[in-house]
Amino acid sequence: MTETTKTHVILLACGSFNPITKGHIQMFERARDYLHKTGRFIVIGGIVSPVHDSYGKTGLVSSRHRLTMCQLAVQSSDWIRVDPWECYQDTWQTTCSVLEHHRDLMKRVTGCILSNVNTPSITPVIGQPQNESSQNIYQNNNNISNKPTAAKILGKVGESLSRICCVRPPMERFTFVDENANLGTVMRYEEIELRILLLCGSDLLESFCIPGLWNEADMEVIVGEFGIVVVPRDGADPDRIMNHSSILRKYKNNILVVKDDSNHPMSVVSSTKSRLALQHGDGHVVDYLCQPVIDYILKSQLYINASG
Repeated sequence: MTETTKTHVILLACGSFNPITKGHIQMFERARDYLHKTGRFIVIGGIVSPVHDSYGKTGLVSSRHRLTMCQLAVQSSDWIRVDPWECYQDTWQTTCSVLEHHRDLMKRVTGCILSNVNTPSITPVIGQPQNESSQNIYQNNNNISNKPTAAKILGKVGESLSRICCVRPPMERFTFVDENANLGTVMRYEEIELRILLLCGSDLLESFCIPGLWNEADMEVIVGEFGIVVVPRDGADPDRIMNHSSILRKYKNNILVVKDDSNHPMSVVSSTKSRLALQHGDGHVVDYLCQPVIDYILKSQLYINASG
């Protein structure tokens, strides 16, 4: 496939991130590598969205701390960023509403219509004109070229998003452009298809099968309209999991399962193991968390007591 026919993807991961682990970061990396290897996708950005404090999970530390830890964990990444929108709301938000927020935000910022898995867009996606009076967000004041490259387009999207939704006050902001994605080919706005996909582990996928846990209408939107990228964890079999849910079976083609080394060392890392290691002074915590996160936890005295 050419660059113009590949789908450009932003991966969105929702969760407690209590605390964020090396496994979470590796989940993004594994998903991006796999999607690129399929030859069908270009991952241009990753978003970490920590859950609201009112989620009510036992031992959940303040979003102020979780946001900071997430920011520290991704500070060396040029494509993964932290978004505080969930945490800043008045109350807990569903995963469905978070996806819809980012879709609507992208539409407002870029003037585009985001395609989804179920109904790919035929009309222009990036930079679709809204009306003649609207200012073109990609306007080049120097008039160097009438045909912006994909890198210019996506870079502008990233700059706008970094100002609006991706807050990292003490750290440098990066655009959503993947420097290794070979986006130098000149292409028109309408030749780029953009999707937001939910990134999750197989444990979240398995939770879809628990009766009453998820709102079925939300599941229809999450899987049917957006789509999911699943990274297997702890030897779980996503195909077996999908067979236990009628909605997952219905939209099976919208669920992309990362197929790589099933014995990946980060696949067994979890926030729960990290908290237990911290509580018991287990030196293996360095295998679970990056050093800046560990330093922040110790400085702030988080998770040290069994109460969290």
